Amino acid sequence: MAEESLPPRAPLPPFDDSTARTKVQAAEDAWNSRDPQRVAGAYSVDSVWRNRSEFVRGREEIAAFLTRKWEREQDYVLRKSLWAFEGNHIAVRFQYEWHDAEGQWWRSYGNENWEFDSLGYMTSREASINDLAITEAERRIHGPRGDDERDVDIPLQ
Repeated sequence: MAEESLPPRAPLPPFDDSTARTKVQAAEDAWNSRDPQRVAGAYSVDSVWRNRSEFVRGREEIAAFLTRKWEREQDYVLRKSLWAFEGNHIAVRFQYEWHDAEGQWWRSYGNENWEFDSLGYMTSREASINDLAITEAERRIHGPRGDDERDVDIPLQ
């Protein structure tokens, strides 16, 4: 499908505080669905990612990457916070928790830099992520945000 034939994916750049926060929350909600096709649909057909040390290009590779990710990162749940925005760029910090096949829980911390096209699709995503082993008792993210938690910042530790 040609990029020009895609419908706009609001909110569109240039972003202001409200529209940047809306875009970040929409991304968090999509990732918490753990639906690779839903998440991949937010990216341009030729989107380029750097995720840790892996490079991914295009929606098909994004969906395959996410399928592998959520097979390995079980019971994944995520929080994103707006860090900065300008024009068609948004920077976020995030944390997510998950456990591996052996039952070890992890909290993954990271930053992402996003760039969007004029239709509101993400054309590039660069993610730097670090993992911290935690006990199940140390978990603090137990599911997607409720409406009362929207715009609540995530603590560093």
